[in-house]
Amino acid sequence: MNTIKQIWCASLLSRGLDRLCAWMGRQWKASAVIGWFLAAPDRGEAISQSSIFHKLWSVVLGALTRLYEALHLEKLFSGSIFTQVYLWCALAAAATPILPTMAVLGLVMVGFCSLLLGILRRRYTLQYASINRFVILYAAIYLVATFASVTPGASLLPGILSVAFILFAVVLGSAVTKRQQLDALIFLLVLSGAAVSAYGICQYVFGWGYQSDAWVDSEMFSSIGFRVTATLQNPNMLGQYLLLVIPVGGAKLLSCKTWKERVFYFISCALMCLCMILTFSRGAWLGLVFAAAVFFVLLDPRLILLAPFALIALYFVLPETVIARFTSIGNLKDNSTSYRVSIWMGSLAMLKDGYWLCGVGPGDAAFNQVYPAYSYNTIVAPHSHNLFLQIVCDAGICALVIFLLVLFWFFRSLCKGLARKQDFEGKMLHIAFISGMAGFLVQAMTDYSFYNYRVMLIFWIYLAVGMVVARRGELAEGGLIE
Repeated sequence: MNTIKQIWCASLLSRGLDRLCAWMGRQWKASAVIGWFLAAPDRGEAISQSSIFHKLWSVVLGALTRLYEALHLEKLFSGSIFTQVYLWCALAAAATPILPTMAVLGLVMVGFCSLLLGILRRRYTLQYASINRFVILYAAIYLVATFASVTPGASLLPGILSVAFILFAVVLGSAVTKRQQLDALIFLLVLSGAAVSAYGICQYVFGWGYQSDAWVDSEMFSSIGFRVTATLQNPNMLGQYLLLVIPVGGAKLLSCKTWKERVFYFISCALMCLCMILTFSRGAWLGLVFAAAVFFVLLDPRLILLAPFALIALYFVLPETVIARFTSIGNLKDNSTSYRVSIWMGSLAMLKDGYWLCGVGPGDAAFNQVYPAYSYNTIVAPHSHNLFLQIVCDAGICALVIFLLVLFWFFRSLCKGLARKQDFEGKMLHIAFISGMAGFLVQAMTDYSFYNYRVMLIFWIYLAVGMVVARRGELAEGGLIE
């Protein structure tokens, strides 16, 4: 192996590629736009602290703290498990893909209360992150859209769930204060992904679970008799969940230091990848290919040369059913594809008729109160099958703009962290969260990712953990529990 490596390093092709990559790297770093994107100082904290909202929060917090001390509640809560903010937040993050939605909401609310209690006891503070102001604003827009809905009563539960799950990103970001806590949280996320995937594989083997005729065009794909849903009730939702977790598992596999860790992460990644195949979700497969491309380009741009060979190898390794399913992407003869195109056209027609400004309200009841009047080919749908389009349908164009700003700050923070010198594990985690989010957004073009509220929460958890990874070098050392 060493001989082959020496021959390759000494070859003209290798030296030429090294020089080309070095030249492209210099041009990239010399770009004014890239320089601004990576090095522009963040003055948001100073602006935030001088805002009227921060001053109002300080007044309210001061009053609550004095009330807490006046009632001598410290005697009641000292040593209580409810003061363990990280414990509750990590439990909610790990249990999200496994437990029912309302049970997860209960854990999230305990996390909220635990953090508030920690702030009142002066053990925690809300960690500043530039992205938080946009997250909070996005939640506020959804709250307003809930009460301005065409069906306020039907939108109440979807709206409250959305707001609570969005704001949990701020809570989780403040709960993780130590490097060991971050490492344990990432381990739990991968462990949950492996457990869900193992259950999904058992579903496929034993034929467990509900199957909908709408999930597969039986005329084009008669060989597909079962699509895995695991704990998320829909194969596309399962695929979107796995899109976020697989890159994180891959990063840990490549950076772990012991054989025990390597075996765990290898088995986890194998289970998740196999489960991803068994979803037969073309959008998720396309997202995973895109995530893999981003992952390896950021790791080493020269690895992109292996892409054609990898695709050829997959052609000979993957079953014919999988290949036929993947190559049918974009085929309008497929009922699933034509169904989506018709829904997109109907949703755009609805938005053009004045609903683009404020939306119709969160939830499928609000959507179906208005959409049928604009539907193409009398197609009935619970949502627009596109995340960005559905955000406008739910809460208007302002919500979409703020959501795009959230994504911008997420990628910017991680790219700035990646540009700094750090250990190999830190670099791999930065790459994993960038590539996982990129793949998720590709899949989001073909489906409404937040239709399953637990997938919505997983997205915001992923965003929060990614932002903690971006400040990983600033985290203190220490134990898991305060």
